[in-house]
Amino acid sequence: MGRRRFLRHALLAGGTAALGPALLAACRSGGGDRSRRLVISNWPLYIDPTSDGVPGTVDRFRKQTGIEVSYSEDQNDSVAFFAKIQPELSAGRPIAQDLFVTPYWLAARLIRLGWADPLPLEEVANAARLIPTLRKPSWDPSGRFTLPWQSGITGIAYNIEATGRPLTSVDDLFDPRLKGKVGFLTEMRDTMGMLMLADGKDITQPTFAAAEPSFARLERAKKDGQIRAFTGNDYQDDLLAGNFAACVAWSGDVAQLALEQPKLRFLVPATGTTLWADVMVMPKGAPHRREAAEWMNFVYDPVHAARIAAAVKYISPVQGVQEVLARTSDTAALARNPLMFPDRAMEARLKVFGPLAPAEEAQFDERFASITEG
Repeated sequence: MGRRRFLRHALLAGGTAALGPALLAACRSGGGDRSRRLVISNWPLYIDPTSDGVPGTVDRFRKQTGIEVSYSEDQNDSVAFFAKIQPELSAGRPIAQDLFVTPYWLAARLIRLGWADPLPLEEVANAARLIPTLRKPSWDPSGRFTLPWQSGITGIAYNIEATGRPLTSVDDLFDPRLKGKVGFLTEMRDTMGMLMLADGKDITQPTFAAAEPSFARLERAKKDGQIRAFTGNDYQDDLLAGNFAACVAWSGDVAQLALEQPKLRFLVPATGTTLWADVMVMPKGAPHRREAAEWMNFVYDPVHAARIAAAVKYISPVQGVQEVLARTSDTAALARNPLMFPDRAMEARLKVFGPLAPAEEAQFDERFASITEG
């Protein structure tokens, strides 16, 4: 079993992973400065781990700062994670995390509800390295509550041996020859954004009326047995196990999975797809603001950010990462990868799913849930 498979199965078994032997030892024995602590929650396989004696970002940060870090990869589905933290935050009680990484749209909801604290940006000097297009974004117009972790592209992952041919469009997900072997994401904006673009709709200003034909198409496919399952981040296991011949997936994940399964391919549909950002959020009442600032400043250093980008193969939000990757032969090809550094042709296909008013967001969520959970 390779490292990635081992990590994934450990996550499924235990629900959390603290990366690196030094960090695991600290969690058991209380190493580091116990007066300086930091609790971070993130998605699986979204950072460079300690491997073959080379320390990953968490261990490097811990060694440099002496801060005791609890880093958990306990997120699989955004809606489920929100449901987990909602009772405490809605009651005005702090949660365990000092920082967590969440999709931009959920960050916007947390800001709107008053459940996010402003970030200590005055202590994050490297925030000045943020790429211009992500400064004061639509989900955080003040730029005070979030800093992006990574951005990525939603596309179609497929096993060319299982499909028997290259896939060329969103319509291929509805090919009867793939019946029962197709997966869609439980992330509504990713699944519906791609379908709406394929149906010629503008997702930068989404409306429920415009989305209904795409909802209907998805509902028919579910009833007809075309769709095997709607999944969160665990779609990776179904893809590797052969349960999915094709599925809606995320760019960096597939780049990593292809190291294990070279038959995997990733398609960015010509009709367009969603560009998204996962962002760092500090929940209301988080006690370790100084330590969180040190973490954010650390991961926004271009050298550290480049190591993360090389491991996860998503779009880094930090200026200078491409130049760092281009310097060495081992990572030079990544610096030329349009899925990590989109060129103009790629940018033309990418759209951000626009904001929804609370009432319309409820309509979208209820309609989507009636399909995915029905």
